[in-house]
Amino acid sequence: MSRLFCIVLVGTILLILPAQAQQPKYTFQDQIRPVLDKHCFSCHNVGKVAGGINLEKYESAGHLIKDGEVWLQVVKQVQVGQMPPADKPALNSEEKTILVEGINNILISSLKENNPGRVVIRRLSHSEYHYTVLDLTGVNFNATSFFPADGSGGRGFDNYARTLFLTPLKLERYYDAATQIVDTLFSTPELQQNIIVARYQPSWWTNVQNWIAQWFSSEPNSTAAPLAVAERSIFPFASRAYRRFLSSSEKDQLRGIFRKVYQADDSETPFDAALAATFKSILVSPHFLYKVEDEQPTQTPYRLSGFELANRLSYFLWSSLPDEELFDAAYRSELHDSLRLREQVLRMLKDPKAKRFSESFATQWFGITRLKEQNPVDPERFPEFTLPLRQAMYQETVDYFHHTLTESKNFLDLIVSDYALLNEDLANHYGVAGVTGNQLRPVSLTGQRRGGVLSMGSVLASTSLPLRTSPVLRGKWVLEEILGTPPPPPPPDAGELPEEEAAQPDASLRDLLALHRNKPDCYSCHQKMDPIGFGLENYDALGRWRTHYGKEPIVAWDTLASGEIFNGPEELKKVLLTKQDNFARTLAEKIFTYAIGRNIEFVDEPTMQRLTQNLLNNQFNPEEFIMELVYSYPFRYKINDFQPKLKAS
Repeated sequence: MSRLFCIVLVGTILLILPAQAQQPKYTFQDQIRPVLDKHCFSCHNVGKVAGGINLEKYESAGHLIKDGEVWLQVVKQVQVGQMPPADKPALNSEEKTILVEGINNILISSLKENNPGRVVIRRLSHSEYHYTVLDLTGVNFNATSFFPADGSGGRGFDNYARTLFLTPLKLERYYDAATQIVDTLFSTPELQQNIIVARYQPSWWTNVQNWIAQWFSSEPNSTAAPLAVAERSIFPFASRAYRRFLSSSEKDQLRGIFRKVYQADDSETPFDAALAATFKSILVSPHFLYKVEDEQPTQTPYRLSGFELANRLSYFLWSSLPDEELFDAAYRSELHDSLRLREQVLRMLKDPKAKRFSESFATQWFGITRLKEQNPVDPERFPEFTLPLRQAMYQETVDYFHHTLTESKNFLDLIVSDYALLNEDLANHYGVAGVTGNQLRPVSLTGQRRGGVLSMGSVLASTSLPLRTSPVLRGKWVLEEILGTPPPPPPPDAGELPEEEAAQPDASLRDLLALHRNKPDCYSCHQKMDPIGFGLENYDALGRWRTHYGKEPIVAWDTLASGEIFNGPEELKKVLLTKQDNFARTLAEKIFTYAIGRNIEFVDEPTMQRLTQNLLNNQFNPEEFIMELVYSYPFRYKINDFQPKLKAS
């Protein structure tokens, strides 16, 4: 009897202990909501919705989970010390731990099943169209200037699926573009060598054979032989354009187009006319214009096919279609093997085409995309800011990012480094001696006045106003693009600085902004942005070093909202370098959004935490981070975009 009692007792304990271990340390009702009530509800309630967020309405953990993305932002604001604001009582260490750990645990525990998020069918962006056509045909077609501009979205990236609409005007332009591309291809012999395998040139004997063949073939006697020759060019071209193998019905459709045009053409070159028409039909096909991923008859997530994974890889790293090696690896299902996948990714990063990723991603992330075409400052005030100088600054940013990606292999160099990529013109502009020639190249620096994107002319000019620098814009840029803590939008009555007064050579922007910041509604945001911007005031609107506003000395020391004191851009960079958690999260979110082509959702939080931790654990190594992203569940899996409607009960 005692033995039975012991068995029952031990079994009961074993059942109880796991249940106790799974109990959350902080519950919403008992620990989390009281802290929110004490520090947050006074500003975020139904009557006063600061920042557009009402936290008081959440009465249970279930309500919190429903708006998980909102609460992730709450956690981020608490972690970086931006909430509560500086003019409110601060959280003590225990209260901060309760909010951060408690809310995170509730959110993470709700994500029990893998969910890759929903990726809708995506049209090629203008840059992707350009590079795809270039790699497919060799024709250098300027899609950006030819097509109507697309909208922006997805953290500012042009490959965001939900902004890539297809309007009637754009569809018409796609037809025009296909005509131009194919006409250029057929008028340039060297471009045809790898695309047009052979041409049909019937001899008298071939004509006799065709006459005989009509008695034994279902093909019309005038198209059987030319079609057989044309297929050797059409099918490989279409397969590359569609980024996969062709189905039987697609082959029949292409045969029909060729046959119809060939029979109707009365010129001396019906073969070329029919082949060109078929190529044009391929270039306006949805299978070319869109990155199509087939949907499966299931409502659960499923793995991408080899070709679909190859397409995600190639458009992520090359902005274009897979090359032959990647295509073959997809055909052999090697991309589902982690070692083979790693080999392909490392090969692709070493390929010169990876420079396309550096340009597309970095210029959109840093907000300098239009620098080559549009002058952000007043040309009368700054006549020295010429187009060649703007182009050099643009290329400096691209080459520098690519250097961190493939050479230094340390993304922290984006914040601060002991080198810059300069040519003679840029070096003279920045005041760096000893650089000659037009080629951009790494130049060792003494001190850290230069080095990193914060001191690049492209960023500094793009965050200036036409007549002067803007500490507000520069501070806002750092908060958004480096730290990932964007300030809320200004109130409607915030007003602006008097531009004429602010643009005077001796004007002290610090004094003018101090008056602006004294407004109660403006203080909480400006006390975060302005100190960072003042730390960059030694750079003028074109990124040149200066020490005075005319005769007035520049005061570049300040205190960040988080408490760090600095003096000048070199010390500011060092302070930012200590905020690696923020930078890692921001960088992870930016590259993930670019690679997947959609915004981050609550279901992505486990992936985002792994990506962030990967950067922190591997000294911000780009290769290891990109491998972690490519291995991630959202990159390799998908869920159907179109869900069936629920039947009415």
